Amino acid sequence: MITEIHINTMEELLPLFMDQQYRPDLDRSRSLYVYRGLNHTSYSMVTSLARNCKHLQHQLEPSILRNFAKYAVIEDPTVAGSVWNQMILGRHHGLPTRLLDWSHSALVALHFAVTEENMDKMQENDCLVWRADMKELHSLLPEPYQKVIERYGTDVFSVEMLDEVAGSLDRYDRDMSNTSMVFIEPPSIDARIVNQYSFFSIVPAGMEDVESFLDKYTHDTIKYIIDKNLRWRIRDMLDELNISERIIYPGLDGLSKWITRHYYVNKEDNQ
Repeated sequence: MITEIHINTMEELLPLFMDQQYRPDLDRSRSLYVYRGLNHTSYSMVTSLARNCKHLQHQLEPSILRNFAKYAVIEDPTVAGSVWNQMILGRHHGLPTRLLDWSHSALVALHFAVTEENMDKMQENDCLVWRADMKELHSLLPEPYQKVIERYGTDVFSVEMLDEVAGSLDRYDRDMSNTSMVFIEPPSIDARIVNQYSFFSIVPAGMEDVESFLDKYTHDTIKYIIDKNLRWRIRDMLDELNISERIIYPGLDGLSKWITRHYYVNKEDNQ
């Protein structure tokens, strides 16, 4: 079941930052929640592969990955050895894939929720942050996947772990059907992945609607809907917390995005 929470004041944001639960075994407060920020409430959880290739997505996916690996091998020789590496590296560079982006940081998800390319539209629509529980979702996995998790003593898959149990897309799709999906932590191939605290969910071919799956099979999924009138206030707060484009996108591109927004003149100020 998906729980929907509306955030209309800054104070109502606090639970989003304080999701960590006390773990007696560690004597620490930790969580396995991941977050996904979207800057419009009308946006659903659709992969870039589905948006780009529509009803032909699964027919075209092998060709997309095969051609990417063929030409990307000069940049990363390891990419040819794992379909999961191909997806992660490709997604990182804009390739349409079946991966959905998540972050272990609620602040990073908020950045994506409240940031607009066209800043004149910042207060035109509400935005949202999804929260999912990786441990809960991985409890739905078939037994061979559960055994891999237990053997490694973790709740999150790596590329190597997933290669052990599912070396191909066909095998993964058969195993997952439309009742489960894997969350994977990507290798730290550059500072952007590290700074964004990135994770990916791998959407099976049989799962036509991710949100319906979450609503049917999970109990700990939350959809935070954030009032449009808070967006600039949250955006300014994140800047003070050093969550901005220059951190999210290390390098000159991110720096330029951050400076552009920093010196943006609100249209109301021009009157």
